Amino acid sequence: MRQENIRNIAIIAHVDHGKTTLVDELLKATDAFRANQQVEERVLDSNDQERERGITILAKNISIEYKDVKINVIDTPGHADFGGEVERVLRMADGALLLCDAAEGPMPQTRFVLSHAIAAGLSVMIVVNKIDKPGSDPEKAYNDCLDLMADLGADDEQLEFAMEHVIYASAVNGFARLDPADDNDNMFPLLDMIVDDLPAPDVDPDGPLALQCVTIDHSEYVGRIGIGRIYSGTIHDGDKILVVKNDGSRAMSQVKQLFTFDYLGRKECSEAVAGDIAAVVGVDSTDIGDVYTDPENPVELEPIEIDPPTLGIVFEPSTSPLVGREGDIVGGRQLKERLFQERENNVTMKIEELPDKTGIEVSGRGILHLSVLMETMRREGFEFQVGRPRVLFKKDEHGNTVEPVEQAVVECPGEYSGKVIEVFGNAGGTMSSMETGTTQTHLEFKIPTRGIMGLKNRILNVTHGEGVFYHTFLEYGPYAGEIGVRQNGAMISMSTEKAVAYALGTLQERGQLFVGPGDECYEGMLVGERSKPGDMVVNIARTKSLGNQRSSTADIAVQLTPPKTFSLEEALEYIMDDELVEITPQSIRMRKRILNETERRKWAVRNGKVKK
Repeated sequence: MRQENIRNIAIIAHVDHGKTTLVDELLKATDAFRANQQVEERVLDSNDQERERGITILAKNISIEYKDVKINVIDTPGHADFGGEVERVLRMADGALLLCDAAEGPMPQTRFVLSHAIAAGLSVMIVVNKIDKPGSDPEKAYNDCLDLMADLGADDEQLEFAMEHVIYASAVNGFARLDPADDNDNMFPLLDMIVDDLPAPDVDPDGPLALQCVTIDHSEYVGRIGIGRIYSGTIHDGDKILVVKNDGSRAMSQVKQLFTFDYLGRKECSEAVAGDIAAVVGVDSTDIGDVYTDPENPVELEPIEIDPPTLGIVFEPSTSPLVGREGDIVGGRQLKERLFQERENNVTMKIEELPDKTGIEVSGRGILHLSVLMETMRREGFEFQVGRPRVLFKKDEHGNTVEPVEQAVVECPGEYSGKVIEVFGNAGGTMSSMETGTTQTHLEFKIPTRGIMGLKNRILNVTHGEGVFYHTFLEYGPYAGEIGVRQNGAMISMSTEKAVAYALGTLQERGQLFVGPGDECYEGMLVGERSKPGDMVVNIARTKSLGNQRSSTADIAVQLTPPKTFSLEEALEYIMDDELVEITPQSIRMRKRILNETERRKWAVRNGKVKK
């Protein structure tokens, strides 16, 4: 039976094609905001980092009401590192809006999210956005979307639906049209198509209760909150329910509070019906995949598998000589408490203390996934240090070592394609396809996750900044052997002092500097990269010796090249196994794990890194 007064739709698209802006306009069109209410742009991207990076990190649920139909809208992340979110939340939807930039057409990440929507059997409606953008070609973008759906294995029914249901929009200007030539300046054609044509949930409201938990929220007052779609029956506040875990274990629980989604917030209610999305308070230690069902007539649903983490990073309390100067929270106990709190909230990460208690390993889906947590913590006032990201290997059924393999896509001007292929070859990648267009060449590679680290900068260098690079997890494949690591050595400070322009002037002839005059440095800190292999210990505080002779050139000011600065992701990809990234609220510094040069030499001899 279809619940005609409910629609559950997911919005899927490539990063920065306008999903979240579109949702803003739908909210405005359905009077979600008071007439005098000040509303920020991209209201769904409420997280500071989401605003700064211009991406959606966390899947969010809102609901709007139009023509007496409740529309639950799920805004999904478009970045592959948050793929675990995408796969699960699509289970709550019956239809999807595929949002595509009219100038760029479908991009690599569009492919990633759309493949999951097609596999889930969703009806897909195409929304060609930014039709007012210079260089846009709405018809080409629409046809490219259909071609992409066919490539990804959409069945005839899905393709036919997409061909007949297309909207041309400019979310930033607040209009959606059935034809680019129309002149209406509102979103109603899109809302009408959602209500009239996207399928209502096909559920059994009179059957036994079955709700599957697909996302977890956390409140310090009530603990974990399970959020999911009700497949059958009705759930009431105060109900006794049976909780069936992914592993088949069962436990009784009671609903303490019940919420449904209401515009941007949640509304407490006494009951929620089949087809709707509900948030349930009261199930202790609830987890992704839990089924809340009727104890008398339990319903079995297919378990939800969460994608395994592919990268692990060890967090440790900072041992830097500058510790405590910029952050308030520096202790190991507070670091452990904060990460274990994250474990409660963030089920896509695996967080475990090391057996020797020296640190806590956090495993996630990629560098971006892990760096978002680090960035959040440094903004909270934490100082800590992390080691080099470690790829998580597994054993297959035959006992062979397998490692995560990514599908990488590069789009660049044709003249740079040879250099790109060479960069991938050196990083352990193999080319799987190449399409040459009039201006751009589209290259696809399979490459071990280990080879991805640091690759983006190399691609940008060889394409003179014109290459576009994306990658998504593909599968576990055979171990690919040793992969080339950083070839050049580091310049390492020999003392804890401020950098001096005179010293930096002579050092910049040896390579690229990471610090400028007046920057605080300490013994063991990486202050630059040599132009050849082998680390070099340098004096960044050396001043000009004062003699009693003047020369015609001695007093000419030192001309310094601006130092290279690293983002958090770039620093994580740059460091070697014996190096750390020190993270504080104001600084990101790279350093050797052992700060003292003599101690480093002894360690190298003991571990066979150099001959005695």
